[in-house]
Amino acid sequence: MSFTLSRDNYAFDDPCRKPTQTSTCSSEDGSSNDHKTNNSHGDVDMSKPFFNPAGLNWFVTGLFVVGDLAGGGIVALPTAIIQAEFWTGLIVCMILIGVVTYTAYVLGLSWNILLSTWPEYRHHCRKPYPEIGGRAMGPTCQLLVSICIDVTQFGISVVYLLLASKNIQNMIIAFSSGGNLSFCILVLIVAACLLPLCFLKSPQDFWWAVVIAMMTTSAAVILIIVGSIIDYGTCHEAAQLPPFKTTNLFLSMGTLLFSVGGHSAFPTIQHDMKQPKEFTRSVILAFTIMAFMYVPVCIMGYLVYGDSLRDSIIPSIQTVWIQQAINILITIHCILTLTIVFNPLMQEVEDIFHVPQKFGIKRVFVRTGIMIAVVFVAESVPTFGPLLDLVGGSTLTLTSVILPCLFYIYLNAYKRKEEATGKPGTGPVGWRDVFTYNEKPTLTICIIIIIIGLIGGGCATFSAIVELTSTQFAVPCYVSVFQAKKNESAAQTNCCGPFQNLTTYSGATCSDPNLKFYL
Repeated sequence: MSFTLSRDNYAFDDPCRKPTQTSTCSSEDGSSNDHKTNNSHGDVDMSKPFFNPAGLNWFVTGLFVVGDLAGGGIVALPTAIIQAEFWTGLIVCMILIGVVTYTAYVLGLSWNILLSTWPEYRHHCRKPYPEIGGRAMGPTCQLLVSICIDVTQFGISVVYLLLASKNIQNMIIAFSSGGNLSFCILVLIVAACLLPLCFLKSPQDFWWAVVIAMMTTSAAVILIIVGSIIDYGTCHEAAQLPPFKTTNLFLSMGTLLFSVGGHSAFPTIQHDMKQPKEFTRSVILAFTIMAFMYVPVCIMGYLVYGDSLRDSIIPSIQTVWIQQAINILITIHCILTLTIVFNPLMQEVEDIFHVPQKFGIKRVFVRTGIMIAVVFVAESVPTFGPLLDLVGGSTLTLTSVILPCLFYIYLNAYKRKEEATGKPGTGPVGWRDVFTYNEKPTLTICIIIIIIGLIGGGCATFSAIVELTSTQFAVPCYVSVFQAKKNESAAQTNCCGPFQNLTTYSGATCSDPNLKFYL
């Protein structure tokens, strides 16, 4: 996509203020390695803030952030909060929302520091988050951040693809009088339909998709609340809470972080804004909207269904048309949100293979290859619950909680040291400068968040790994095709959620130990 840019502000032909051997940002829509030779011409007024007239405004950017996060969280969060014993889980969720709002804020400040210090970042940048890590702590850190983001985005892509395919299968079962279409085939169909959207260059090329995703999620929240209110008289008496267990709390933290942590894509979204300095407004708007979405759904899940909830709240909704309308809305959200989730990963891989930034056959081959890899993992592990816990507890904790604070205190020290000494920096600052040039309140808050993230993320990852070793996975799709076919009829739905063999528990209630999910 070509832009009509203001040279006074956007600095399309800006020279680099300092040589950048690791920068992935180029001043042309050409090869991704053009920056290596194009950094030595022209005058630049770096006192002017970055401005991209073709970019997103702060309000649409806030909707982008909501679209990036809310869909998967809406369906899984009530289960996670009840798993942690409702009140404990709700308090932890609200604390996490506050923490990730702050870390999104400092991550935005970090990118603004790069924009105001190194002119090459005023061009299209394929890997803004790793660039933040590289400027903050050096090239080794930049590489580690890239790997971490790739693993995170890949895992989230698999989860969303599985969730969308499962919802579509449930709709087919509900509306076809017991008919069914293989889940394994549905994964292939959804991936094939999604692939053309993945060829778009960057978030500003598909802002409309995220606005639609935001609208579908809002409608799904309203329907979940309405459906829960209708079910209250029938299901409330059977609703119970599991006894509190520390392991359950740490397991639920993976899902909680998955629901509120999407920071891997934030710098990419921020870079496509008209004025990236306004990203703070976008963050506040986004997490306020998410809080108003999440809290009512979690409260209704607790009051109406209790510990009978399974991986998702959707199957417990008793009114079939409401249940399936929610399925449709969440499926649309997942499919559209995958365009955001895929984008940083695809741009990262394109940079490795030096794919031109203009649309071409190389982009098609690389992005198709990534989609095939995601489909292979989805067909290998066709259950999203354990994956969600593991990704949330490990790489999402790093990218959404720990690294934003760590990078900001280093970059802020770098910038303040430059201002204090009047000399341009020559590389990342040391830890002594971090303590010298950062304000004490900022330093204290960031260190506390980093420590909490290390402890909580470590425990959540360990609990998820332990849970994975005891989880009975479904047979991979490429193995099941050689096995005898089973009659897959529609799963019955009651207050306890779906059970494939509910007749086995004739007369059972949600409190029957045989039907417990967590115990």
